[in-house]
Amino acid sequence: MSIVLTPFAKARLFPRDGRRNAIQGCSAAEFEQYLNAHEPFKRLDGYAPFCKLHVHRNWTQTRCLTIPITSDNQHQLRSGYEARNKRELPVLVRWFEGLEAPVADYLIVILYSREQMEKEGDRIDGDWGIVGCLYTAQPEEIPMAPITMMRNALGVEEGGSGVAIDREAYARSVAFWDRNANWRMPA
Repeated sequence: MSIVLTPFAKARLFPRDGRRNAIQGCSAAEFEQYLNAHEPFKRLDGYAPFCKLHVHRNWTQTRCLTIPITSDNQHQLRSGYEARNKRELPVLVRWFEGLEAPVADYLIVILYSREQMEKEGDRIDGDWGIVGCLYTAQPEEIPMAPITMMRNALGVEEGGSGVAIDREAYARSVAFWDRNANWRMPA
């Protein structure tokens, strides 16, 4: 099984601006090489048959993706409309500014099959393409953001995968993201 880093994921996980809420302590090439050389700690099924999650113990200095919202930090929440790339419509997102999460214990690599990548217009030279990575304290997937579920349901034309919304998964997502937020800090 060969795993390749997609251009979409490379831009988000290894941005040129050096953001501290991206993967830290290894290059994109080293990340891809590590994943192909090491068995995951755990394998999880993703939200659709073409999606798999490989859980690895964190070998980098990457910090957790999210921070719990509390009465002490909620004043540091920010929001804005953003698109993940030029082809997508901007959507409302929120994040903490001025806070930094602890170092993650696990990296959960999100993989799409070659067939799904081709369906979405991205040919890869491998069996699986990395489309994202979760940085967590537990070896379990955090729920996909509600807006990502909606984008997926819109189809590949709008930057999604074409998978319909699962109402129960959506409710779990809302419950998680109502109590947690991503964070950002300048490089």
